[in-house]
Amino acid sequence: MLQATGIEKFYEKLHVLKGVDLSIGKGEIVSIVGSSGAGKSTLLHILGTLDTPDKGQVFLKGQRTDKLVGNALAKFRNKNIGFIFQFHHLLPEFTALENVCIPGWIAGKKKKDIEQKALGLLDILGLATKAQNKPNQLSGGEQQRVAVARALINDPAIVMADEPTGNLDSANGRELHELFIKLRNTFEQTFLIVTHNEALAKMGDRVVVMKDGGIIK
Repeated sequence: MLQATGIEKFYEKLHVLKGVDLSIGKGEIVSIVGSSGAGKSTLLHILGTLDTPDKGQVFLKGQRTDKLVGNALAKFRNKNIGFIFQFHHLLPEFTALENVCIPGWIAGKKKKDIEQKALGLLDILGLATKAQNKPNQLSGGEQQRVAVARALINDPAIVMADEPTGNLDSANGRELHELFIKLRNTFEQTFLIVTHNEALAKMGDRVVVMKDGGIIK
């Protein structure tokens, strides 16, 4: 479903990624671990079309993504990739429901349909009673679950998470990973997760270990 081959990335003279190959199947939960500076987030950003490789190719659902630009890239990303970051990046002036709806509105879907779907996702994530709350009225764990719902609203092919538990305590972090497993089992949702927490990483299907810009395991 996702295939990357020969991915290399340079930042001036710094060789950050050194020929990375990675394949992910539909419904897999794959975690990437490694020390700081190993290239984990850089690889995630390239796979998620937020950055481009200097060498190599990335395919998602048969589409070569590293050559997409402009509106074609934005539309493909919005439709096929959901993102969850360490800091949830919710818009403070909008309610939880509105934050979840935003990618659907950008995609031009009917407002009523998107709102109904967003309410359903919030219900699945245990936030049905918090739909009208603004981010400052939610706990850190609740805000991150809103971010998960937002990542899922367009039925993406893959959800990419960069240190999604980094801003959560251990209990909320474990709960979030258990939620990823539930979503995979319920919707066959695919996840690629970058994390420093090896114990939580092992809750998924496969752990990829990076070191010095390459995959060693």
